Amino acid sequence: MRRYAIKRLAQAVGVLWAAYTVSFLVLDFLPGDPVTAMASAGMDSGTVDPAQLAALRHEYGFDKPILVQYADYLGRAVRGDFGNSVSTGRPVSSTLADALPQTLQLTSAALLLAVLLGGGLAIVATYTSRRWLRQLLLSLPPLGVSVPTFWVGLLLVESFSFRLHWFPAFGNDGLRGLILPALTLAIPTGAQVAQVLAKSLLTALDQAYVETARAKGAGRWRVHLRHALRNASLPALTVVGLLVGQLIAGSVVVETVFSRDGLGRVTAAAVTAQDIPLVQGVVVFGALIFVMTNLLVDLVYPLLDPRIVVASGRKAVAA
Repeated sequence: MRRYAIKRLAQAVGVLWAAYTVSFLVLDFLPGDPVTAMASAGMDSGTVDPAQLAALRHEYGFDKPILVQYADYLGRAVRGDFGNSVSTGRPVSSTLADALPQTLQLTSAALLLAVLLGGGLAIVATYTSRRWLRQLLLSLPPLGVSVPTFWVGLLLVESFSFRLHWFPAFGNDGLRGLILPALTLAIPTGAQVAQVLAKSLLTALDQAYVETARAKGAGRWRVHLRHALRNASLPALTVVGLLVGQLIAGSVVVETVFSRDGLGRVTAAAVTAQDIPLVQGVVVFGALIFVMTNLLVDLVYPLLDPRIVVASGRKAVAA
């Protein structure tokens, strides 16, 4: 187990380093002069003095060779220092820290709803013995995946805010203001969870160990939840880990639609203002959340199926 955990941790560090490197190169090779773009974004006048441009290049290290810039920025990023935002002048880490709680609240609520709704739908659809009901329930996840997130948000606002007046349409108004944005994010995410889990459950229910459990007198509900669900949950758990990145990306749209403060709005504002330090901080922070979530999923795998650790150990010995 220790060797398995160390291997997964090393892979997580490698992915995080790759995300930082790719974001650095992409931002560096963008068309145009990034210093001029940032200076223009941070000033009211469209004309920028050459001396100011030179000072800005020196301040952000753009007057150094590309490899020196990369080494300097990487060294500071390891310490959590991404510099200052061009548009606000505040440290990037402070800006992200202020926006983080609202986004974590939104994505956590959306992930919880997605797992409950998607998992519940898959379990009910594969448990029912009525063919028409199973077909009806299994047809819902493809529909949920296909609808655009912004369209779902606008539809929920129109129905539950403007018509029924049950929930506020905009802002960060406590729990009531969280329900519609979280549901907007949860619908497509939960649909993907339901698709994977339902297919895995149907496959597991055809396995020999399920027939053995039934022959021993286990009831349908016990067989479904205790025997089939445990083995079928691994693919769904993998999808949940991957969907965390999708939730973070989706928060940009949802926080814009519902006018919520958070990383989504910070990202949109940073891209609009071409605020390179802030954009890179957001990219690396999003990659960190994605990597940590998938690392946690990898460490949970052996608890559900100890054969994963055994197989990993055999491969290491063979190598």
